[in-house]
Amino acid sequence: MAQTILVVDDDPVQRRLLEAAITRSGMQVVTAPGGQPALDLIGGPRGDQITLMMLDLVMPDMGGLEVLAKLRLSNPDLPVIVLTAKGGIDSAVEAMRAGANDFLVKPASPERIAVSIQNQLKIGTLSGEVKQLKKKAGNKLTFDDIIASSPEMEQVFRLGTRAAQSDIPVLIEGESGAGKELIARAIQGTSGRSGKPFVTVNCGAIPENLIESILFGHEKGSFTGASDKHLAKFQEADGGTLFLDEIGELRLDMQVKLLRALQEGEVDPVGSKRPLKVDVRIVAATNRDLGQMAKENTFREDLYYRLNVFPIMVPSLRNRTSDIAPLARHFIERFAAEENKPVSSLTPQASQLLETFNWPGNVRQLENTIFRAVVLCDGALLDVCDFP
Repeated sequence: MAQTILVVDDDPVQRRLLEAAITRSGMQVVTAPGGQPALDLIGGPRGDQITLMMLDLVMPDMGGLEVLAKLRLSNPDLPVIVLTAKGGIDSAVEAMRAGANDFLVKPASPERIAVSIQNQLKIGTLSGEVKQLKKKAGNKLTFDDIIASSPEMEQVFRLGTRAAQSDIPVLIEGESGAGKELIARAIQGTSGRSGKPFVTVNCGAIPENLIESILFGHEKGSFTGASDKHLAKFQEADGGTLFLDEIGELRLDMQVKLLRALQEGEVDPVGSKRPLKVDVRIVAATNRDLGQMAKENTFREDLYYRLNVFPIMVPSLRNRTSDIAPLARHFIERFAAEENKPVSSLTPQASQLLETFNWPGNVRQLENTIFRAVVLCDGALLDVCDFP
């Protein structure tokens, strides 16, 4: 879906000129003949599709400044470019103070209009990314921040929301790149532990000789090379959530110690004289079949049942194709802004290509594919030829 621009002007000639200039830039246009019809559009069912407003400052029914004042009460983040025949400094300052993002003097050239729109959309996209990063850094990410609307993911969200209402252990299953950590972060952000520490441990990436020290900590001098005390990941996550990624890769002897930590709510740092109490919510994730591993004695059965109290299966991307296009558009907006490229969306053929691909690497692979395509593309839309 292309970007949709709302043009608000009481002059039908100006509306047609602006519509033509914007359409040539590869964006869709809706028009309104005055302030109140524009506000009605924004507040209506099509309001979510509008990404930017171009607003005439002088109109008979409701002036641009009044429209801005009312718009900012209900929609503070919508970019607004003000257009007026009066090009004085006072008019520009007044419009900016009222909440406008840019100011153009009529008649503005199509190139100037296109540049102004692209700049505001880019700023809006990057601002949204910054907000998301702040929420992620503050461990306040929720299910509303995840781009997915397929029935399969709605079921995941329902289960995750239920799990967040207690400290029940959660086991998130799914293929690599499907978004298991994102679900774990959303559970944390929706729970009473929102804003508390969220500590990730990739059990398959820790060197074998350091697993015990990293997970459970050690005291100074407890073994050769232990020149300082090291806090356990359990202690770092105290009060919050410990996310154990790829739990199926954990050594059997460490599984015994992990089971005790889960049962007793305490950890035994290497070299410590007494165990330490911790208040940690455990969320584990795996791309392997832990039940089958337990039958084969490659994963402890008692630990499996301890972790598998509340299982959540994250479906692969090929099994939720309705999420592919929204995710692709999100990645296009982000990478186009980061790379300063004019790309705004996909052609129908490219969208169909993405939806029929198998995506063995899931969302992570889609993200990297879109990144490459945006870098290579020189037009406004990604086409089939932009993908390998």
